Amino acid sequence: MAELLSDSEITERLPEDWEREGDEIVRTFEFDAYLDASGFLAAAAGVAEDAWHHPEMTIRWGEVEVRLTTHDAGGITENDVDMAERLNGIYE
Repeated sequence: MAELLSDSEITERLPEDWEREGDEIVRTFEFDAYLDASGFLAAAAGVAEDAWHHPEMTIRWGEVEVRLTTHDAGGITENDVDMAERLNGIYE
């Protein structure tokens, strides 16, 4: 099982445009159209499946909200930070 990150580690390692909300890190990715958001969600799902680390993702017109936490560890771990960085990479 992955080790929880300390509060200071989370603050230091939080990827660009992500925020901490309790035991999760959260980002809303913005798009010009629903289909663009849908394409991102599909790509993000592939990345998540490959990493075997599955975020909660909510799609709305022009945006996808992603929430990451490591449930079996009970909070934020290195796995969450790594996944957030990977999702930032496919957004760019």
